[in-house]
Formats: sequence, structure tokens, C-alpha cells
Amino acid sequence: MYRLGKPVGNGTNRKLMRDFRIYMAVGGMPQAVQAYVDGRDFLQIDAVKREIISLYVDDFKKIDSSGLIGRMYKSVPSQLATDKRRYILSAATQKRKTGRDLERISDLLDSKTVIPCHNALNPGVSLSQTRDDDTYKLYLSDTGLFTTMLFDAAPGAGSNIYGKLLSDKLPADLGYLYENAVAQVIASTNRELYYHTWNKEGSTHYYEVDFIVQAGSKIVPLEVKSSGGRTHESIDVFCVKYSRHIGGMFLLSQKDVGHQEQLQFKPIYMLPFILEEL
Repeated sequence: MYRLGKPVGNGTNRKLMRDFRIYMAVGGMPQAVQAYVDGRDFLQIDAVKREIISLYVDDFKKIDSSGLIGRMYKSVPSQLATDKRRYILSAATQKRKTGRDLERISDLLDSKTVIPCHNALNPGVSLSQTRDDDTYKLYLSDTGLFTTMLFDAAPGAGSNIYGKLLSDKLPADLGYLYENAVAQVIASTNRELYYHTWNKEGSTHYYEVDFIVQAGSKIVPLEVKSSGGRTHESIDVFCVKYSRHIGGMFLLSQKDVGHQEQLQFKPIYMLPFILEEL
């Protein structure tokens, strides 16, 4: 059906999206998956994932006894929640950035528990060659662990966050959970992750394309929406700005297959097929 470019139908799409949301809730850590297979409820599965997170934090202390690497790790969801253009070290450590902090963030990246997504300053020239090493976002390598961390990053969501996620009633401001899932899928194909942000002319606001993927000599922008895709100004402007370099443009959401001119709408679970074709 993907290759035909046709909608899968409301019933099938709802089922496949619910399956994908179950994956987002459980994640891929073997202990969490086993708990799900054993019929544990999601709060019990959450407890299993919390143990994994605690083990990670303990391991980080073996690398650096200050505990700051663990704080950097645990701040990932809350930093994405603030909708900033980049990850801010001082916001994680609650102190002025030092050279030692740069070593700590390097250790965190080496642990492969997080996924860096760098800002490409000029994607029309090159993603890798115009990568800004000082401007990046971080995502977690396991979306299930990310979901657990939302309890702390978004306390207003309450313990019913799993029910809200599975019933597709997650508040719109928690949509970055879907961004993390997309980041994990892209990283699983051994691609480096990039995004692009630039100022709106005559405004204090800015445009941002969530992810950009290299496809030969072309680039493919990906926009992620937690529900529908009624507004997509950033990717529209991006594709006009870099029209000569675009090899496709996709808006990923929970909605069925569709398109609006050159912009293709795909449900998030189809992302592996998109990446396979690039």
C-alpha cells in the first residue's frame, strides 16, 4: 500500500497507529518488552523502565562522580518541552558551562543513550559540512524511556499519561514525544540527524524544520505533528527557499496517506519505508 501511495483506510490506520503508540509506551528495552509480553499493566512497565533509568544514572556516576552526566541525560525531555532551538547545557547542570561540562556531554554522547540532532546552518550547501557542533538537540535512544521521563518533565500530565497516549488524547504540547520516536527511527538506519532553523523576516519568531535527511545529492525535510497537519508553514517556506535541492518533502502525523501539492502526508509508522527508498 505504501508503494501505491494510497490511503490504508481509517480502520487500518487507527489500528496501526495504536500499535505504534503501544511501542512508544513500552519502548524496546528487553526488560520492558518482557513485562509487556507477561501482561503487566503500564504502571508496572513504567516501574521497570525507571529501574533502567536509575541504572543508567548510576553508570554515569562511575564515569563522573559529580552526577552531572545523569542530570544532562534526564533533562532531555524537559529541554524539548521548552521548544528551544537547541539543547542548553547550563539548563541541565544549573550552573555556568565549563570545559569539563563539554567533556561530560561528550561522555553522554559516547554512551549511545542519547541521539544528537545538529543544526545544519546551510542545508542548501551540505548537511555535514555546515553542521553547527554548538547547536544541537538531544533525543533519547529509547522512546519508551522518554515516555517514562515525561512523568517528571510534564507533571501536569499525571499518572494517566499512558491512557492518554494509547487513546490518542495526549495534550498537543507533549507532541515532542512523537519527535523522539521519529529521531529513534532515523538513527536506527545509521543516519546522522539534522534540523534547520532560521529567523522569520521582520519578526522575533523563527521557522524550524524538525529533521532533514540526505538522499544522494538531494535533501528531504521531515515535519512531525502529533495529530494532524493542518499548518505546516516552516516546511513550506523551507522547500521554497531550497527548492533546487529538495528530493521530497514529508509531513509525518497520525493521519492517513495524502498530499498537498508536493508535500506528502504519511502516518508515522511508514517512516521506515520512506527511509528505505531514499
